[in-house]
Amino acid sequence: MAERIYLAANNPDLGGGEEMVVRTAAVLVSLGRDVTVVAPDVPADVLDAASSVGADVVAIRADGRRDHVNRLRAWDRHERRGLLWCHGLVPALATTAHRHRVVHLHQLPRSRAQWAALRVARAGSTRLLVPSEFLAALVPGAQAFANWTDDVARQDRPVRDLRVGFLGRLSTDKGLDLLADALASRRVDPASRLVAAGDDRWVPDDQRVVVSQALRLLGSRADLVGRIPPAELFAGVDLAVFPSRVAESFGLVVVEAMASGVPFVISDAGALPEVAGPDHPWVARAGDADDLARVIDLALTAPDDVVRAVTDRARRRWEAEYSPQAGRLRVRRLLEELAP
Repeated sequence: MAERIYLAANNPDLGGGEEMVVRTAAVLVSLGRDVTVVAPDVPADVLDAASSVGADVVAIRADGRRDHVNRLRAWDRHERRGLLWCHGLVPALATTAHRHRVVHLHQLPRSRAQWAALRVARAGSTRLLVPSEFLAALVPGAQAFANWTDDVARQDRPVRDLRVGFLGRLSTDKGLDLLADALASRRVDPASRLVAAGDDRWVPDDQRVVVSQALRLLGSRADLVGRIPPAELFAGVDLAVFPSRVAESFGLVVVEAMASGVPFVISDAGALPEVAGPDHPWVARAGDADDLARVIDLALTAPDDVVRAVTDRARRRWEAEYSPQAGRLRVRRLLEELAP
């Protein structure tokens, strides 16, 4: 009988890494494996989502991060009987040197302290996974293991009304201020409008100030729609733009755009060009509002047949690399590699 697989989440709410915990659980359930998701108990977003895909759950009741780490370590030492798949640095660090573990890093460490924590956390692990070749090149010994998304119906593109969509944290790291500056420039049609989906949770105050000032330049041309499903945003815009300043470890929003059929512009930050593919035509220099304006104008004024060819190619790449079927194949291959 195949052993049970435990997936440990970094946080209790559904960020990008936690969404991959739930998607991985769903794949494991579909493969007929016994799977348990382990996460902090408050809020219960990850635990509820895991239950909804058929996984068992273990709620770690703890008062704060330090208590969670200690309780998770004790649970793992005394109660786990099977493979532990640590999604994130927190569960990996909590279970340092424990046997039969996979460490799955979803983000590039941002500080010396995080790099030091990773060196400790990976001790004794069976495998270290990262979501892109870009990140694998920066983390010695890591194996690229790309993320995937749920399927979405490909949308018919709306009549061109110059609506430009943004999805992500409302921060300078994600480049929202650059996008506002670009749309306010003379390079882009002044009839264009910005539709920004996301929120500023966990965004530092200094970044919030810069973004707010940039959005004021657009005035009534900027619509902040909060947290909405990606498919809802993509169905109502002519172009999606992901202008990150910081080096992205993967780029899940890009994959979601590829699935939906919306044309998109990216920056060359980190793994974004890798995810979009070598033939993607609309790539701007990270941190450069003028170049971003130039590329947005190219995408908005491209002939319909060119746009269709680009989005068709992106959809085919999504099907081959980032679809649920591609994710299922990756997980199955990994389990075969890890089998005794």
